[in-house]
Amino acid sequence: MNKTIVSLLLTLSMTGGAQAAGDAAAGQAKVVVCGACHGQDGNSPAANFPKLAGQGERYLLKQMQDIKAGNRVVLEMTGMLEPLSEQDMADVAAYYASQKMSVGAADPALVSRGEDLFRGGKLAEGMPACIGCHLPNGAGLAAAGYPHLGGQHADYIAKQLTDFREGNRSNDGDSMVMRDIAAKLSNKDIEALSSYVQGLH
Repeated sequence: MNKTIVSLLLTLSMTGGAQAAGDAAAGQAKVVVCGACHGQDGNSPAANFPKLAGQGERYLLKQMQDIKAGNRVVLEMTGMLEPLSEQDMADVAAYYASQKMSVGAADPALVSRGEDLFRGGKLAEGMPACIGCHLPNGAGLAAAGYPHLGGQHADYIAKQLTDFREGNRSNDGDSMVMRDIAAKLSNKDIEALSSYVQGLH
């Protein structure tokens, strides 16, 4: 059943409309302001700002579109995307997608629990493994728009999972896949999973 759900999600997510083709070279010149929080190469030095390096273009572009349209509220991004056109955002996405995400370290005390959740889910509670959409190495499925998680800041991952669980973030589509998954995670689960992801590569 888990494979059926993942296959259905992949099919649904790949039926999106066309998007502008991004130009990474043009994007490099457009990320000067972005770099203040996310790092010029997309590897944010601050744990509360996400690393954008190595994310798929489709995922990055969708997040920028959602933030600009008000479908994803990120206070720190208020007004930042207003001057950017669709092509500008596609270029920024292409540039960051062309970079390599740095890897952090997991807390050794949390690795076992985090790995169990990431690789095995909580099947008795109907929560699938994270690897179905984000792959065993955390690289994500760029073509489907599923984000690269391996190496992402634990603090950022924990906030996103908590926001999905509490309904503060809802831009995971009509299928509500992340909201459904996060609803099954305790605070301790989120702490372990986030730490594991930070060290995953």
